Amino acid sequence: MGDGGQPTQNHRLRVVRASAVVAVLLVAGSTCRSPPDEADGSAGRTVSNPTLPGLGDGDPALVRRLRAGLKARGSGYRPRTHHLDSGGSPLYTNRLILETSPYLLQHAHNPMNWYPWGDEAFEAARMLRRPVLLSVGYSTCHWCHVMEEESFEDVEIARFINENYIPIKVDREERPDVDSIYMTAVHALTGRGGWPMTVWLTRERKPFFGGTYFPARDGDRGTRKGFLTLLRDLKARHETDPDGIASAAEQTTRDIARQLAPDAPSGLPTSAVLDNAVRFYSSRFDATYGGLNRAPKFPSSLPIRFLLRVHRRTGDENVVRMASVTLERMAAGGMYDQIGGGFHRYSTDRQWLVPHFEKMLYDNALLVVAYLDGYQVTGREDFADVAGEILEWVATDMTSPDGAFYSAVDADRVDPAGRREEGRFFTWTPEEIDAALPEASAALVNAYYGVSPTGNFEGRGILHVTTRLDEVAAGLGLSPDRSRVVLAEAREALLTVRRTRPAPLRDDKIIAGWNGLMISALARAALVLADTRYADRAVRAAEFLLGRMRRGGRLVHTYKDGRASADGYLDDLAFVIAGLLDLFEATGETRWLREAIALDAELREHFEDEDGGGFFFTGNDDEHLLAREKPGYDGAEPSGNSVHVLNLLRLHLLTDRDEYRARAEHALKAFGAQLSGSPSSISEMLLAVDFHLDTPKEIVIVTTGPREEAEPFLAKLRRAFLPNRVLVVVPEDRIEDLDVFLPLVQAKVTQSGRATAYVCERRVCDLPTTDPEVFAAQIRRVRSLPTSSGAERGRPN
Repeated sequence: MGDGGQPTQNHRLRVVRASAVVAVLLVAGSTCRSPPDEADGSAGRTVSNPTLPGLGDGDPALVRRLRAGLKARGSGYRPRTHHLDSGGSPLYTNRLILETSPYLLQHAHNPMNWYPWGDEAFEAARMLRRPVLLSVGYSTCHWCHVMEEESFEDVEIARFINENYIPIKVDREERPDVDSIYMTAVHALTGRGGWPMTVWLTRERKPFFGGTYFPARDGDRGTRKGFLTLLRDLKARHETDPDGIASAAEQTTRDIARQLAPDAPSGLPTSAVLDNAVRFYSSRFDATYGGLNRAPKFPSSLPIRFLLRVHRRTGDENVVRMASVTLERMAAGGMYDQIGGGFHRYSTDRQWLVPHFEKMLYDNALLVVAYLDGYQVTGREDFADVAGEILEWVATDMTSPDGAFYSAVDADRVDPAGRREEGRFFTWTPEEIDAALPEASAALVNAYYGVSPTGNFEGRGILHVTTRLDEVAAGLGLSPDRSRVVLAEAREALLTVRRTRPAPLRDDKIIAGWNGLMISALARAALVLADTRYADRAVRAAEFLLGRMRRGGRLVHTYKDGRASADGYLDDLAFVIAGLLDLFEATGETRWLREAIALDAELREHFEDEDGGGFFFTGNDDEHLLAREKPGYDGAEPSGNSVHVLNLLRLHLLTDRDEYRARAEHALKAFGAQLSGSPSSISEMLLAVDFHLDTPKEIVIVTTGPREEAEPFLAKLRRAFLPNRVLVVVPEDRIEDLDVFLPLVQAKVTQSGRATAYVCERRVCDLPTTDPEVFAAQIRRVRSLPTSSGAERGRPN
């Protein structure tokens, strides 16, 4: 998020007041956990008292809908609330019981009169002449659920809100467009942001006050005034000073529009953009622990894939060291799940030791690709092992029966007594390890993973690698080979024990864009690690997206309980297109390329800014919010603009259709000023800049029969780091059918009845070869990038 604009005097008073009366605890991309899962319930039971505090008898028609919605949940449904009758049924049920979002359902039994986002809520606000209270979060968010327990489950607070506000609950993962607009408002009001996000709106959906987490009452967590007092004060101000409220709302709305307005297009970026980015990351690199020299630490804060591309072109050992140290220390730290695989959300410290324990699908998909790139550049098998372990966790814990991928795993578990405990599922004591393993194995695990009686997290141990395994083994009288076997067996035994513990909540909604990122990860793993099982899993997920997650021919954003949500956003289309392009290269199946081209046509029709270049986050037929964002910030997730520029450059190389290049360059010009002035804010687009400035290779391998004939060439390709290229593996008997669709394959034939490789640049090819060693030499050639003056620079070939 960018900095907010300058507020008016009236606005300044509100910002000062917010900071004075309440401690707004916020961390960008904050760690979060779920509320207690404390009570058995049954959808066969009826609501004991459907009347919410402050609402009287309620609407009989709505009550019937809520009863039916609760009954439809089935016998295994467990209401997530403290408010239960003696039979375990919920005392309160609100409109959120009719939703599919796991986050909204967590709030379905608050005593709050929650509405989902939509016209019904704002029409109620207009009819009752009330302000709107907007609360935005997500299912694995710790502070979201702290606020729920302290405030939204509190009957007194709920009653006041029900009597004086129209409260709306939004799942930011389900409605990222709403989240982005009002997070921009919170940044404008406070200079910071995070979740839960709490915003006061007018009936016209315009924000006049906002923040993140608010403690419930005066004095809580050291605050002078709590959420209830703030609710009362703002309600009174809404009644006594409507003009002031309207003025503040108008000013904030103008701030939103100003912040989200795209920059004027400028020239195409030059290699100076890449140089500036390298200098920025070099000046802030943490040489001891990797990543940037700060805390908390996010994996995305240092763009490893970009640095590895710089090394390929320049031979600069400093940038490859920055990437390697970061990959190594992240995998050694507690942010990595040493037993089950997969990375937690981020580290609270410099050392990557103490994480916020939730795991997100998108983080892990992006990290798979980073570790695969690191493996190709350095040859380090441990990097390949990490990628494989992440993908094994995804296969075991994050894959639906239909082959699509779930969204996230919470930080917390709920113990049998109903107590919510952050990180307990993932942490250990020496006694637990001793009980689970033979003595020698326990000694090795405790020493290697730094488990001690005092612990490093609330009296328990976050497993992390403290020293080299061979050094630990020597101290215990084990050979290096034997220590590796013992450690592998011990990890499997500990994982078996851990699976008997109460598990954290899993958010099982399926998000199209995040699935696209994981399809990319699997497809690349299939190619780099020579394992077709990864490609098979990517194919299943792609078939789910293109079959079950389309409505009226359009890709949708989420899928849950057999229901598809609204049309997809820019990120959904861009990420899925990227995944399909990777899947085409990994399998050679042209249907994936055809589907990518079809999705790009959808993206062009509904999202492209034909005048200014680049792409809007929402479609031209989506709900009109306060502003239409053209995202140009790469944070924990890359922006759809960054990803799709690279998609277009790849499509241009594959199809030779110049419109793809022209659209990519138009988009690069749209972000030219930002790339020049703040390249670190849009770091994923640096990959596209590098691709555009480079001379990418066009590789065609023609076989006489099955794809396996290409394996000698693919073996050379997977050991080379060649990110700026396209790859087509095609049987000779299909060339004639494909040459119009894929002009890259025109006139390509096998030689001497053997698989033959063609390495080309700008459609000019080296001599075709049947010799993998000659092919390896051809793909190793690196051209220098042109400077802004037109001269070339970089390491010699």
